[in-house]
This record gives sequence, structure tokens and C-alpha cells, in this order.
Amino acid sequence: MAEPSSDNSEESLVTKETCTSEMEISEFSKPEPCDDEPRKAKKKTAKGRRRRRCCRRRRHSSRLNSSVSFATYFPRVLKQVHTGLSISHETLNIMDSFVKDMFERIAEEAGRLTRSNKRCTIMSEDIQTAVRLLLPGEMGKYAMSAATKSVIRYITHK
Repeated sequence: MAEPSSDNSEESLVTKETCTSEMEISEFSKPEPCDDEPRKAKKKTAKGRRRRRCCRRRRHSSRLNSSVSFATYFPRVLKQVHTGLSISHETLNIMDSFVKDMFERIAEEAGRLTRSNKRCTIMSEDIQTAVRLLLPGEMGKYAMSAATKSVIRYITHK
């Protein structure tokens, strides 16, 4: 048995590689028809590498886990506002789902506002604008004043 020379085997590998790469190039080089506008060229840094996006989106099926609950806080606040009143378990569940839903809505709206301003960090202004957009009229104004008071109280006692 004669072994193929190393030159022949290298040539066959090169021809196989070039054939497959030529086929792949010919398949992908054809532009597909698209109704969208052409994309802009990606910016490069001084070293010639492409710059990464500053924001990486994290997609989760559910923002809040089912174990996270605000139900422990409702009786405490109720005791501060109206002493002697209690709250039923069913009402606790309803209030808990309401607070989770509003939290998700405010967070999503603040995220949209952040992306529209081409930033990567949600700032307090985004939260304030989201609350004003989501809560109607007097309720939004009251929520903003209560939130401002609580943030000031938190900073002074820190």
C-alpha cells in the first residue's frame, strides 16, 4: 500500500475547503429582497473592532418570581392608617397582584423611555415620567409627591 504523499493530501484538503467555502459564499452573497431600508455600516473603534451595544436586553418570562410577595406590607400600612381594621386573605391576594402588575407596567414604560433616549440605565426621571403616563390625573400627582417625600425621608435617615 502506497501512502499518499503529504503534498496530495494537503492539496485535497485545500480544494475541499475552498469548494465548501465557495459554495457557502455563493449561497449567502445573494442579497435577499427586503422591504426595509438598508442598514447603516457598523461603527468601528480605533483598533478596528466593532463596538458592542451598551445595553444588553435580558428577557425573562416573568419579571417577579411567584415567591416575591408584597402581602406582608399591607397589614402594616393599614395599621398605620386605620388602627383596628384588618384585611382578608383574598383581599391581600388581589392587592398583591395589583402591585405586581403596576410594578411591571412602570418598569416596562421606564425601559421604553430609556431606550428612546438612547441610554442604558433607567433613571429617576424615567420612573417619574412612566408614573405620570400610567396613572391618570390627580392619582399621578399624588403618587409623585408621596414618592418624593419617601425618597427624601430615606436619604435623610441614611
